Amino acid sequence: MKAINWKNAIAAGFLGTILFDLIGLLITGQWWDIPTILGAKTGLGLGYGVMGHYSNGILLAVLYAGIAPSLWGPKWARPLIFVTGETIALVWLFMLPLLGAGVAGIDMSPMMPVITLVRHLAYAIPLIFIINYEVKISRA
Repeated sequence: MKAINWKNAIAAGFLGTILFDLIGLLITGQWWDIPTILGAKTGLGLGYGVMGHYSNGILLAVLYAGIAPSLWGPKWARPLIFVTGETIALVWLFMLPLLGAGVAGIDMSPMMPVITLVRHLAYAIPLIFIINYEVKISRA
C-alpha cells in the first residue's frame, strides 16, 4: 500500500476549494458564502469561516487520497464518486438540515441540490489531476 502524498493532497484540497468558491461566485454572485455562514453561525467571524472552509477542503482531499485506491472505476471517475457521496451524506443529509435549509437545502431553494453538487464536482477536478495512487488489479 502506498502512503498518502500529503503535499499533493493538501494542494488538491486547497485548489479544489478555490474552484468550489469560484463556481459558487458564478452561480450565486457571492464570494465566500460558505465561510460567511460558518463565521456567522459560530459567532467567530469571517476569518474563522475561511480557515474552517479551507481546512475542510484539505481534510476531504486527504481522506480521498487515503481511500482512492479502494474506490471503483477509472482514475477520473473516483473523485467524482467520492464527492457525490460526500455531498449526499455530509451536505444534503447533515449540513443543510443542520442550518435549517431542509434535506438537500430544498427549503432554501429547489436548485440547492444542483448547486451544491455542481460546486463539489468542480472541487473534484484537482483531485483527478494531482492525487496519484497505484491500483492493483487482482486476477481471480
